[in-house]
Amino acid sequence: MKRRLFCFGYGFSASVLAARLSARDWAVAGTTRKPDKLPALAAEGAEAFLLDRDRPLDDPAAALAGATHVLISAPPDARGDPILDQHAADILACEGIEWLGYLSTTGVYGDRGGAWVDEDSALEPTGPRGERRLAAENGWLALWRAHGLPVHIFRLAGIYGPGRNALETVRRGRAQRIDKPGQVFSRIHVADIASVLEASIAAPNPGRAYNLCDDDPAPPEAVIAHACALLGVEPPPLVPFEAAELSEMARSFYRDNKRVSNARIKAELGVSLAYPDYRTGLKALLAES
Repeated sequence: MKRRLFCFGYGFSASVLAARLSARDWAVAGTTRKPDKLPALAAEGAEAFLLDRDRPLDDPAAALAGATHVLISAPPDARGDPILDQHAADILACEGIEWLGYLSTTGVYGDRGGAWVDEDSALEPTGPRGERRLAAENGWLALWRAHGLPVHIFRLAGIYGPGRNALETVRRGRAQRIDKPGQVFSRIHVADIASVLEASIAAPNPGRAYNLCDDDPAPPEAVIAHACALLGVEPPPLVPFEAAELSEMARSFYRDNKRVSNARIKAELGVSLAYPDYRTGLKALLAES
């Protein structure tokens, strides 16, 4: 039987995984909230469906027919996880689902003052976005416990990749070097996200959670400085965090300071990261641009 991946939310990470699987003769499908994006999905070889919080799938049984693998990358909103709310019963009604992946965030760990966390660390989100993600994780895991749905949780650090990285931020004149002593963030190249998901698909372990991040939690100002060096431009001046011009969402990211361990994806899934740090990743992105 031909395998079929259905992505609830065909965004940056889902599209990279879908492209890899499509090249291996998988059927792929995904949802978008915007009608004008349907042709782009179709051009990538994906069967495309409209889906939004107030517009569930028109015919979920038909859309999900033949799905062997399901990826949930649509984020929760203030009302909860829209996919759980709208389509949990439809997913449970599918026969033959071998793997379901839920893309969460390392924000569920909250602030650790720069200390390390792993998948066994307490989940203590500091803001509403992290709290929503944790509630969604628990909702999906409840379906695994109650119904045997093969749920896997993937906690993603800051995602970067083609078209979405520090090089592009510098090129667009939007780069800031924000000085908040001791602050670090973990990050992950989108290609390595796809590699981890592929490895999990090949070796399912329902109920398991995995951190997706590189080997080098780093200060954000160091990443911008390195991008500037690669581009041969002067870095912007350091600006104290309190004086920085940041959106409330961007400012909220700085409330959490932690180093995230990726040991489990290596030990259990045998993943070898193509981009183990931001320097490797940015160098490759510059060569590709």
